Amino acid sequence: MPGLFKTSNPALNEKTFERRVATAEPMTLQGTVNKTGFLLFCVSATAAWTWWLSNSENPEAALPWMLAGVFGGFIMAMVTVFKKEWSPITAPIYALLEGLALGGLSAWLERTYHGIAINALGLTMGVTLVMLVLYTSGALRATPKFTIGVVAATGGIMLVYVVDMVLRIFGRQVPLLNSSGPWGIGISVLIVIVAALNLILDFDFVETGVHAGAPKYMEWYGAFGIMVTLVWMYLEILRLLAKMRRR
Repeated sequence: MPGLFKTSNPALNEKTFERRVATAEPMTLQGTVNKTGFLLFCVSATAAWTWWLSNSENPEAALPWMLAGVFGGFIMAMVTVFKKEWSPITAPIYALLEGLALGGLSAWLERTYHGIAINALGLTMGVTLVMLVLYTSGALRATPKFTIGVVAATGGIMLVYVVDMVLRIFGRQVPLLNSSGPWGIGISVLIVIVAALNLILDFDFVETGVHAGAPKYMEWYGAFGIMVTLVWMYLEILRLLAKMRRR
């Protein structure tokens, strides 16, 4: 929806285009699609590396790479958010680092719940395709009410994440977020739905940038924002499937 810049994705918000400058080569939809595909390739490449290490004779060798991916990915994400003009460099680095973390974590869960990784990947791809079809068909659009609802829900979820991290320092946790009971599974299903709805806001953000004639580097930034949502959704689907397997 041209003119609407609201999204709950911290990488994509209404301030992104405020300082747009004239550019000879503006942002395009195809360019953003191509760069999203490249970031997916980067994630897959490094994920395959830590997956292989985790399944080698010395699986502990993957741990340093995973930690580098977790902390390095977070730092690079923050750099990209605040220095979006650097996104042609920082977005691929972010994707490579996230792949290190995702590959190791997926392999670790795979040892306990056989087939969980491929199921989570398939569901993530399927949900993304459904959201894309719903958006392009006009069935779901980022209207003001829709946007406010998704932003509010995402903000609430992030607050729960923060509370859970603080409680873990003291050896406790948020019960419903980590429970494998009916309520815990229901909460995970709700979080996956909210993550999926964030894709609608991300698609709208990219479309708005194209209509606004944003600078070319915003293709990388838009692709980065979509990757942030995809990574979150994949992790939440992993969590959901793990809870269901524990039952």
